[in-house]
Amino acid sequence: MSVPGRYLAMLSAAVILPAALWAAGAPREIDSQKSAMTVRVFKSGLFSAFGHEHEISVPIENGTLNESVPSVELAVDARKMRVMDKDVSEKDRTEIQETMLGPKVLDTGQFPQIRFRSTAVESNGSGHWAVRGDLSLHGQTHPVTLEVRGGEGHYRGAAELKQRAFGIEPVSVGGGTVKVKDELRVEFQIVAKP
Repeated sequence: MSVPGRYLAMLSAAVILPAALWAAGAPREIDSQKSAMTVRVFKSGLFSAFGHEHEISVPIENGTLNESVPSVELAVDARKMRVMDKDVSEKDRTEIQETMLGPKVLDTGQFPQIRFRSTAVESNGSGHWAVRGDLSLHGQTHPVTLEVRGGEGHYRGAAELKQRAFGIEPVSVGGGTVKVKDELRVEFQIVAKP
């Protein structure tokens, strides 16, 4: 190879290699159409057999995922959360929905966004991680830990949360004979855009 040819090859490598490395380390957008989140609310109380456990669909509004410097950040528009309970009437589902979004629970008029930002990611073996981060919900921010598995832009996981930790009093009816538990389970599937 001639001197000018070698010089051109070295110059190309000097420009292309850093660009490729930067692209590999760049955060990727979360695909909100392919990603999903579900909140499971469980019942308790003396007459809990007459109450309902709730399944809530939580669309992810936007977010980013970085696999080379492990981190994730996402946002949810709390006003778009939907009660998906199949074993209740449409009237009851609407009432549960209004209670959930209203001032007694999420108060989405005052707190329309829910945000999560990771602060540390720890490997628990091949394809498994503990992701610690800050969850902002109902005007409060507290640390939470997510158990996550997956790879190559596709991740699944779950976390347990307590409503009272975020200033939310679990709903009860019938003088507390039927109520929802303080603990919630959040399940998610996150898919990054290519």
